[in-house]
Amino acid sequence: MTFLSFLLVALSPLAAPPTQVGPWDVPTLQAVKVTPTWGATLGATREVYYPGELFGGKPTRVFAYYARPTGEGPFPAVVLVHGGGGKAFRAWAEHWANRGYCALAMDLAGHGPAGRLPDGGPDQSDATKFSDRPATEMWTYHAIAAVIRGHNLIRSLPDVDPDRIAVTGISWGGYLTCIVAGLDGRFRAAVPVYGCGFLQDNSVWKTNRLDPMPIIQRERWVRAFDPSSHLPSVRCPILFLNGTNDFAYPLDSYQKCFDLVPSDKTLAVRVRLPHGHIWTFPEVDAFIDTNCKGLDPLPKLGEINRIGSSVSTALKIKGSPKTVKLHWATATGPWQKRDWKSVDARWDDGRIVANLPEVRPVVYYLSVVDDRGLEVSTRHEIITRD
Repeated sequence: MTFLSFLLVALSPLAAPPTQVGPWDVPTLQAVKVTPTWGATLGATREVYYPGELFGGKPTRVFAYYARPTGEGPFPAVVLVHGGGGKAFRAWAEHWANRGYCALAMDLAGHGPAGRLPDGGPDQSDATKFSDRPATEMWTYHAIAAVIRGHNLIRSLPDVDPDRIAVTGISWGGYLTCIVAGLDGRFRAAVPVYGCGFLQDNSVWKTNRLDPMPIIQRERWVRAFDPSSHLPSVRCPILFLNGTNDFAYPLDSYQKCFDLVPSDKTLAVRVRLPHGHIWTFPEVDAFIDTNCKGLDPLPKLGEINRIGSSVSTALKIKGSPKTVKLHWATATGPWQKRDWKSVDARWDDGRIVANLPEVRPVVYYLSVVDDRGLEVSTRHEIITRD
């Protein structure tokens, strides 16, 4: 390459470093060598502590459970991010170890196995999430840093293949997963369950936490800590899984988050899915298996096409579907209280086809369950009038 060619490449927009979004110094965080302190061995898991960020000018520790499969590695791995009221769940790490993965389930509320750590970081109360403190004193700042540092730790272990690591989180952990997937490009796949962004537009925290903020403070919080600021940077495959009536993360905000991801994304919306620390969704397991073990993918649905009252979508699937459904509700009132109904659709030469009800306004989507019992869906659509 000539010097002129080198100069042109170096000065091109593609060579420019990515724009820093949020208060994290991501390259520095990714370069941190995390030295673990190992604790007790409990079956397939070990207790582990690792350094967190300074909080109030003082060092902190993060507690976690680490689990590995039996046999010889290196193994794929998964980083597990709990939600509100959660903790480092040993059983969650063991779930993944039983599936052939190393797993790290960390605590993000300053707790250890027996309660509050004297050198734990901030708790995860709403007051620490939505306060007017400096960004580096906020819970989300510390939680994301703890996830990235945990990623550093697990990828440094000889048991782990660093090129096959996924991240998944539940509720507030799903919120964090959306952010970290846009910040830490080393993950092979990401699965946010329930949690999403656009909290300022519609969420359980909008009225009591975000609306009362001064406008400048709210805009600053959104730029730093709402997943909508980070999802456009996601480059790994991502699966979004939520319910139609989720009390915290309503479907309109969830879909806007899905739409922000530029490519390689899958949606799984379940009618009236319960909200909780549930880590036994087979779609999550299968999606991570696809991207970390090369196993068969989930079915893939296209965009909805509508002609009059007939709606359809293309379906890419191995074998034949077990069931195909149309789900709909009257599109009025709070998302959390809408009365969803499900009816059989038709499988017609590579497409799912269904007839809409006469109700207007109506919100609807299509779904498929494959022969493994795995369910994915389309985006929802709203018709106000014909």
